Amino acid sequence: MVIIEDNVEVCGFIKDLFSEMFRVESAYNGNEGWNVIRKVSPSIIISDIMMPEMDGMELCRLVKSDKRTCHIPVILLTARTAVTYKYEGLETGADDYIHKPFSADYLRHRVKNLILQRKLIQEHFLKSSLFKPEDLTVTSMDEKILLKAVRHIEENIADPKLNVDSLSREIGLSRVHFYRKIKSLTNLTAVEFIRVIRLKRAAQLLEKGSLDISEVRYAVGIQDAEYFRNSFRKQFKMTPREYAEKHALL
Repeated sequence: MVIIEDNVEVCGFIKDLFSEMFRVESAYNGNEGWNVIRKVSPSIIISDIMMPEMDGMELCRLVKSDKRTCHIPVILLTARTAVTYKYEGLETGADDYIHKPFSADYLRHRVKNLILQRKLIQEHFLKSSLFKPEDLTVTSMDEKILLKAVRHIEENIADPKLNVDSLSREIGLSRVHFYRKIKSLTNLTAVEFIRVIRLKRAAQLLEKGSLDISEVRYAVGIQDAEYFRNSFRKQFKMTPREYAEKHALL
């Protein structure tokens, strides 16, 4: 978690609320906060709006327009009460907008809800992208990044040299930022993400029954037979042969 708040006492109060739940970093203006966010890629951001150097609105715009950070939930805090200010905050891409003063329980509740929503999004992205990537409704930068990654893997799935480095270059992110992005969207590491897509395609090919197991393995870019067998069994709770035989009976 990153807290950006120019009031030292308020910053300390929020930090104490979440110190047992998160590793908390803090900053006292928007520029400093943006540097910290890019460095640590937090699970959630809580930022005041009225700050020196860069306000919370501009900070939120930066977070939500950068593909390295656009997946991170942002809560904006403000003492302003006009409805137009709230709309302005939400239009920047903020995930929530909380008026000061607020209770500790209320802020904890809002953070808990946003983390839960992120987990639900992970499940949705994972299921959609690994079963039917063409069914993803592309409405956000995160979804576009995920869809581009899935399509690149699908198009190069027979290439055993396809790896995290080549995939991250295709997406336009560093290896570190790509790892963080995929982990945040699917709760898989980047290596697991590639492997699971290979195995899902292998299962589809086995269901068709037109290729033998060795041909399927090479078709999804896995050269090591034992690795393929063990990975497939871990993913589907049965060996490739058992899977093929099961579907041959259907």
